[in-house]
Amino acid sequence: MPKTACIETFGCQMNVHDSERMAGLLEQAGYEIVHDVDIADLVILNTCSVREKAEEKLFSRLGEIRKSTAKHKGMPLVAVTGCVAQQEGDAIITRAGMVDVVVGTQALRRLPVLVSEAEHSGQPQVDTNPYDDVSFPLGIAVRHDPVKAYVTIIEGCNDYCAFCVVPYTRGHERMRPVEEVVREVKQAADTGHSEIHLLGQIVNHYHAPDDPGCDFASLLHRVHAVRGVKRIRFASPHPRHVTQAMLEAIRDLTKVCKHLHLPVQSGATAILTRMRRRHTREDYLDLVERVRNIIPDVTLSTDIIVGFPGESQQHFEETVSLTERVRYHSMFSFKYSERPNTLARFRMADTVPAEEKSRRLAVLQQVQMDIQSRLLMEYVGRTVDVLVDSKSRRRSNEVSGRTTGNTVVNFTGQPEWIGQMVPVRVCRAGPNSLWGEAQRTCQ
Repeated sequence: MPKTACIETFGCQMNVHDSERMAGLLEQAGYEIVHDVDIADLVILNTCSVREKAEEKLFSRLGEIRKSTAKHKGMPLVAVTGCVAQQEGDAIITRAGMVDVVVGTQALRRLPVLVSEAEHSGQPQVDTNPYDDVSFPLGIAVRHDPVKAYVTIIEGCNDYCAFCVVPYTRGHERMRPVEEVVREVKQAADTGHSEIHLLGQIVNHYHAPDDPGCDFASLLHRVHAVRGVKRIRFASPHPRHVTQAMLEAIRDLTKVCKHLHLPVQSGATAILTRMRRRHTREDYLDLVERVRNIIPDVTLSTDIIVGFPGESQQHFEETVSLTERVRYHSMFSFKYSERPNTLARFRMADTVPAEEKSRRLAVLQQVQMDIQSRLLMEYVGRTVDVLVDSKSRRRSNEVSGRTTGNTVVNFTGQPEWIGQMVPVRVCRAGPNSLWGEAQRTCQ
């Protein structure tokens, strides 16, 4: 019987794609991928260090695995990968003796070798070395989603925003060759994945190392030309790298979704300066106006941190007023928490009490919920094209998908519609999604 491996993934889309890559490497090494730690010979925790208490959550999960597997077949080999692995390295082994392998974000290709060495030597293996080569064997990733395919175009980040741990866990910025990216997109489309998600820490900073004339807008044109691709999404862009050519590509290329994620982080210029975001409130609002003038039907989303060191009530009110002015279709909002190695942790006192952070977050989230509820109500009575990507988790006769603007739509349909584009008349709106009736099915 083949050995079994279970991968648990925490965090961003890039972590999800890294898990797909690890699954492919392990299958090549003879493992069968399972979804239950209790029957796994190898358990991998692919970690994220962006959120608060990420390290404690890792060790808590390790304790749960120890208890659970002890009742069944005994301890499996345990590997920790991802950003916490890169950040903590040998300290994970020191604190949790049950961990056999620690693999950093830039050493994923060495996972099967390190697992084998740990298994045969009985000694823990750690590799958090920085490797500049971001190429990956074509077709190795095991894509679990039948519709979406994640394709990484950039690894790492050079911006060093004061709150962000990514440059310390993902390394400096490295671009993949455009020809390699396009080959992976073609391979994904040929295997039925009709929605391509281009990934990078600052995805729109892309410049092809093998073609000096190919920037992010040019890459969108190249991916748009691939047969079998129905939709193109990307995450996550930075406002200061939004170009005219990029906006025109979003407007003119029919496969590129009319949704733009523009992380603002704060609505107060003073806090943006402390965050080292390199744009002001006015810069951002000018960009939003330009985006909407060029792409009138665009939907916008954002990231916001409340309670950053030095944030006063007035600063917070500027964030609320910016939110009301922009009218985002969706938002990811968080309370500030210190992250290891970041500039904010070493240079700024955490001045906002935890209770006040929670209050501000609740206020902001209610403002956003009111805005997006009103925006979603505007869809009622309209017909929208939905790329069906899943069956409903709640109702056996429903399917679900997204509009070009990234809004979830639920409606009665068949599982075989997954991967098809379906026109849906919207009948009802909730605070986060829509419900409708399929008008017909089409390829």
